[in-house]
Amino acid sequence: MKIETLTLASATPVADDVVVHRDVMVRMRDGVHLATDIYRPAGVETPLPVIFERTPYDKSGTPRTEFSVNAPTPMSRPNLAIYLARKGYAVIWQDCRGRYKSEGVFTKYLSEGEDGFDAMKWIASQPWQNGRVGTMGLSYDAHTQMAMACLNPPGLTCMAVDSGGFSNAFTCGIRQGGAFEMKQATWAYHRGIEAGDATAARAIEAENLHDWFGAMPWTKGRSPVRWNPEYEDYLLEQWQNGTFDDFWKKVGIYAAGYYDVFPKVPTIFMSSWYDAYVHTTLENFTGLKGDPDRPLALIMGPWTHGNRSRSLFGDVDFGPEATFDGQIDESWLAYREKWFLRWLKDDQSAQQAGRVHLFLMGTGPGGKTAAGNLNHGGRWIESTDWPLPEAQPLDLYLTPQMSLARDPVAQGTISYDYDPAHPVPTIGGSLTSGEPIFTGGGFNQVEAEEFYGCTRPGMPLNARLDVLSFETEPLAEDTAVAGPVEVELWVSTDAPDTDFTAKLVDVYPPCEDYPRGYALNITDGIFRCRYRNGFDRPELVTNGETFRISITPFATANVFKKGHRIRLDISSSNFPKYDVNPNTGEPEGTSRRRQIALNTIHMGAKRPSRIKLAVIPAGT
Repeated sequence: MKIETLTLASATPVADDVVVHRDVMVRMRDGVHLATDIYRPAGVETPLPVIFERTPYDKSGTPRTEFSVNAPTPMSRPNLAIYLARKGYAVIWQDCRGRYKSEGVFTKYLSEGEDGFDAMKWIASQPWQNGRVGTMGLSYDAHTQMAMACLNPPGLTCMAVDSGGFSNAFTCGIRQGGAFEMKQATWAYHRGIEAGDATAARAIEAENLHDWFGAMPWTKGRSPVRWNPEYEDYLLEQWQNGTFDDFWKKVGIYAAGYYDVFPKVPTIFMSSWYDAYVHTTLENFTGLKGDPDRPLALIMGPWTHGNRSRSLFGDVDFGPEATFDGQIDESWLAYREKWFLRWLKDDQSAQQAGRVHLFLMGTGPGGKTAAGNLNHGGRWIESTDWPLPEAQPLDLYLTPQMSLARDPVAQGTISYDYDPAHPVPTIGGSLTSGEPIFTGGGFNQVEAEEFYGCTRPGMPLNARLDVLSFETEPLAEDTAVAGPVEVELWVSTDAPDTDFTAKLVDVYPPCEDYPRGYALNITDGIFRCRYRNGFDRPELVTNGETFRISITPFATANVFKKGHRIRLDISSSNFPKYDVNPNTGEPEGTSRRRQIALNTIHMGAKRPSRIKLAVIPAGT
């Protein structure tokens, strides 16, 4: 591959003290050229450390991550580049393959490893850089970092991986528990408009996305994205590949397969409890921790995806400490500046590695804020590791009396009909990219017109016959849950395949502001029964078979206060967060039929269905 170098003379001034090489077309190994902008301090001949970000969201645009409560106006990528160049860095933005000004065909996630490596190789050849490259980016821009890091590119020195960077896209990000995440469908719809020609863009925009969500699963030529075949093709490929095989073990969507050879570079992993990448972030941290040559930092806030400059998420206010600025009295930009200062410029005073910052939700007074939202509150805690070393297990067992008990009780069962034509609607949660179909965050689990699929506004979600709510007695003391969550169920079904869902809920008692109390969603998960023997070995269910499944909702950190109840909701759908299982056993994402499944939960000493939590001292 021919390497071309840039000279200062070829740059254009963008400020008195910063120049840019705009739309440099960097050649990849297959001949495709990617549009790249390089910002440098004007007149500086000394080789500089580099800050590099690859994005599908327009290298000249405005990322929502670059602002704080102290500076609420988002900073565009060019202005951020100028800011960092003034700090003594060469700053590089690159459009991903097939996006904006870059050549090639966009196939979501799967080109980012090789393209990132080739771009890093090009950077390493340039005389104006000193061999040290730090990477950063949110969401897809986190995925691009982890993808290229799996191939050990030259010059990679440190990373700031924000709310993304697939550890295993089959278990978080594209699929969960075997089910397909519908944020992939909404993302393809919106990005397909951006990437299409004018005719295709008008055609996709003319489609009614709400109506199309009622006509799933989509198939080739029968979707609102059909006007942009590239985007429809990759979406359906991910949707219909329902076995964890070599398709899912590719660079770009399976960093966990590369942990043993992953570069030893300092890395920040950051996400938030209502983000779609909780499991990804924590799995990457735990999979890569422990090597002194790879110092790590972990940050988990109460936010939704990338929205760390405010305290309100959904209908819940997490209090004045909830912003990133409220964590350590500095912005996310300032935090990254210190990270790059330490690892790109050897400033020993800017040490942040080895620190785990977690937001413990639920320490607020309850009731409504002046703005009318739940005053759930919370505060930051700090540790040296995740899972928290001081955490102790708490198992709560499901009972036929719909309670949660400390010990297994006499054997019993509860059955319900799951009708895929009438799925349980999604009311908040760990979501992103769902506009205008769904939204993330904390909400009272009560049906409302604002949520897709709700047909009985004002009715509690657990008034449905297909939602089983198991709850504790009112708690005698504050109970701080902080760690992984697992729901182990013994189940049976008369269908060849079906799903089971689990949702952890913090139940507030009635008060003046909330006469019926408030049922706040904390975390949720799903499991598709054909994968009970392993995600690599789907097998249809035999009628009458009773078997154990494990649902793994995202980890969390929440104080269930004295007088509250811990509740576990079990059902078989959560739409439109996840795709709906038609119960027919047909290949993933292809069925045109539906059937009602009779699903049963088994309980007792011999079949101990339970939720497994981790608790820490409430005063931690």
